[in-house]
Amino acid sequence: MKSTRRLKRMARATKRQKVGLNLTSLMDVFTILVFFLLVNQSTVEVVEPPKEIKLPDSVVEAKPRQTVTIFVSADAVLVQGEPVVSIADVLAAKSENIAPIGDRLTALRDNIIGINTATVAKSNEVTILADRTIPFKVLKRLMSTCTSTGYTRISLAVNQKAHQG
Repeated sequence: MKSTRRLKRMARATKRQKVGLNLTSLMDVFTILVFFLLVNQSTVEVVEPPKEIKLPDSVVEAKPRQTVTIFVSADAVLVQGEPVVSIADVLAAKSENIAPIGDRLTALRDNIIGINTATVAKSNEVTILADRTIPFKVLKRLMSTCTSTGYTRISLAVNQKAHQG
């Protein structure tokens, strides 16, 4: 068979080394993606309420911070996950301040261990996660107790729903 220019050109093209995938730039992209995800992972803190608490819905703009948490279920009040007093006792109390909750909040402020606990104690902030069926009278007494023990910044936790606008 006769060798034409076209056949010679095609033969040279097939002899050339085939270009592979450049993995260096692909690894750079994945490294940047991993660093981005690691940095932004710690910026969002989701506070999971217990299953027996149904939070109200609201449009929330501010992100939650690490604070002292008070869980208010239909039966009891828990401070940092530890049962302190029952709802019946809160409703039966004569004064606006609830002594067992005040004592627990004071004990939390006094027992500082580590940097995170010190930050939470110095923030003077408390987050109340209350069931939507809890009477406002109970919440009012809880907020009064918090302010009397020095926790002046009180946040009520809600479920975030889509912004209406």
